[in-house]
Amino acid sequence: MITVATAGTLTLATAISAAAVTLSSSTAAAGTTDAYLTSASANTAAVHAAQPAGGSSSQQALIFGQLRAMRAEHQQEVAAENAAAQAKAAAAKTAKAAADKAAAKAAAAKATKAVQAAAVTTPSGSPQQIAQQMLGQYGWSGGQFSCLSPLWAHESGWSVTAENASSGAYGIPQALPGSQMATAGSDWRTNAATQIKWGLTYIHDRYGSPCGAEAHEQADGWY
Repeated sequence: MITVATAGTLTLATAISAAAVTLSSSTAAAGTTDAYLTSASANTAAVHAAQPAGGSSSQQALIFGQLRAMRAEHQQEVAAENAAAQAKAAAAKTAKAAADKAAAKAAAAKATKAVQAAAVTTPSGSPQQIAQQMLGQYGWSGGQFSCLSPLWAHESGWSVTAENASSGAYGIPQALPGSQMATAGSDWRTNAATQIKWGLTYIHDRYGSPCGAEAHEQADGWY
């Protein structure tokens, strides 16, 4: 606050300059445009050029009133900028929370899908039961098992460890070589589900269905 002494003890230009400094130090905020200070400086220069040193109290009051108005306007601008910054930060926080929630939901859905897929692709039971449960994964009806059952009974007796001494064909589907079944799982030597998965995929891609493979077996003695 600038107090103007009796006439002649403080020049008008000095009072205005001091007021501008006071306003600058008390209202300037980072990130704001101090347009009002520029205006104050211009106003000070204009008054200084137009008025002699030691201007009247009414003139001083007018200038101080103008400076107070500019200060109030600037404070409103600062408040508006702060409010906008807070709103932007709140919006960013809300957006991040929504993104995190969506990511967590997607991860949970993916994990659930993986568990469900694992349950579908690794059924339990005897080799024949496992094969029956897998038929639907290839778009086949349960009736296709009537062709698959004699096909693999003839090839391997549905034995996981069946091995053809002459050719080296191995497992329930008699893969040749047996190592081909590694594409269905690293436990292809001992896991019936892994061997059946490979065998059904082979039948699907080559013959279209177990009945198609069985028909070829009956005609040519192999599939």
